[in-house]
Amino acid sequence: MTGRTVVVGAGPAGLAAAIAAADAGAEVTVVDLGALPGGQYLRQPAVEGLPPVRHGAAAQRLLDRSRNHPRITFLLGHQVWQATVEPSPQEGGPEAESVLTLRLAGPAGPVTLRTAALVLAPGGHDRVVPFPGWDLPGVVTAGAAQALAKGQGVLVGRRVVVAGTGPFLLTVADGLAAAGAEVAGVVEASRLRRWAGHPGAIASSPGKLGEAFRYLGSLRRRRIPIWSGQAVTSVEPYGDRLRATVRRVDRDWRAGRETRTLEVDAVCVGHGFTPSVELAVALGCATRTDPADGSLVVDVDDAQASTVPGVFVAGEATGIGGADLARNEGTLAGLAAAHRIGRLDAAAYQVAAVGLRRRIARQRRFAAALHRVHPVPDGWTGWLRPETVLCRCEEVTVGRVRDDVAAYGIDDVRALKLVTRIGMGRCQGRMCGRAAACLLGQVSGRPQPLATFANRQLAMPVPLRTVAEEGTTP
Repeated sequence: MTGRTVVVGAGPAGLAAAIAAADAGAEVTVVDLGALPGGQYLRQPAVEGLPPVRHGAAAQRLLDRSRNHPRITFLLGHQVWQATVEPSPQEGGPEAESVLTLRLAGPAGPVTLRTAALVLAPGGHDRVVPFPGWDLPGVVTAGAAQALAKGQGVLVGRRVVVAGTGPFLLTVADGLAAAGAEVAGVVEASRLRRWAGHPGAIASSPGKLGEAFRYLGSLRRRRIPIWSGQAVTSVEPYGDRLRATVRRVDRDWRAGRETRTLEVDAVCVGHGFTPSVELAVALGCATRTDPADGSLVVDVDDAQASTVPGVFVAGEATGIGGADLARNEGTLAGLAAAHRIGRLDAAAYQVAAVGLRRRIARQRRFAAALHRVHPVPDGWTGWLRPETVLCRCEEVTVGRVRDDVAAYGIDDVRALKLVTRIGMGRCQGRMCGRAAACLLGQVSGRPQPLATFANRQLAMPVPLRTVAEEGTTP
């Protein structure tokens, strides 16, 4: 185990961490559920016959270097379902404090990995706030629509609308249009003119401004409208299609007058992202609420080290900030992991870390501005109806939650889960957890922590035979 680093996640943060640690002399194993490295951001087609997705030069170098590095091994198609900290049988040396154990489910059976240096770069998943009709067939997350188009060459519909908030909507709309979909429009709940109030953040990240202008220019050339300050507040069946109702919303997302209805095959929605923190929580890493957007994130120091010795965290799990920030955090985490296991001396580590920390601080400032321009205020709860489904796995409605809170005096998430089973289905609260906590906080008058939904003995659903079988150690 000496000299081996394990990286969970093969997106920008994970690949950058793997390269940094491997360049320092560590043997690195990268674990990812995907069939190919890259994660969501650098996703490549998973089926033959599709043209490769083109990325920038920096992103392509990341993919090429990680694939060809002699000290990097990939375990693709593998899912980490449990992570634990165990006492080390050895005495002395950097491994004396603890052994980090990961249990994986893979195509050839269960696998067990043990390491003294672990980099968690699990990324995040789409955040979607509930609204009437969000559980209908054809209503999908923006990330799912992008993944199907990029990875499988499949369109979620011939005519689509992209709605929610954040610059990711522009990326998805442009990608779907390039793949052949008719994009009826982009419905952006925030007002893009708010960026004028953040000149410092824009000046510090000119590349982001150029990227935004490229997408805006592409949408303009394709004649795809962008409706700012508006939201899709409900969707209903309309023959063999869907009808999305668009309303104006104020700064708090209280819905105003109806502006239009759109007949489409699919509604692609995204309201930012939710960090994936389950593995870090399972290992005992401290978490905090990110002041930028209210997400639950892993608490790390300026070396990307968590509160558990040997566990480093990079990318969206420390706060949603985009691919460039994730890549720099991953590089810093990989260097720190190599330093921990004795593959990089202190002087070399400190020299490399100085510039990385400056870039990370600058990119964090831009991310904070991004969240201020594209917030998700609680006014969306006013769109809800009693019959609106809140927990899709267990089919728990908004009316059921409100009635049970009133009937039983429920004032915490754990009690809500026990009474209604909300968040206890296959997704384990990943889709509904934050929305449920928000709604419960409003009804009970008591703010609700998000950690309850992230605390799981089994990080992902797996068959019972996987739990029973002992994994092989590669």
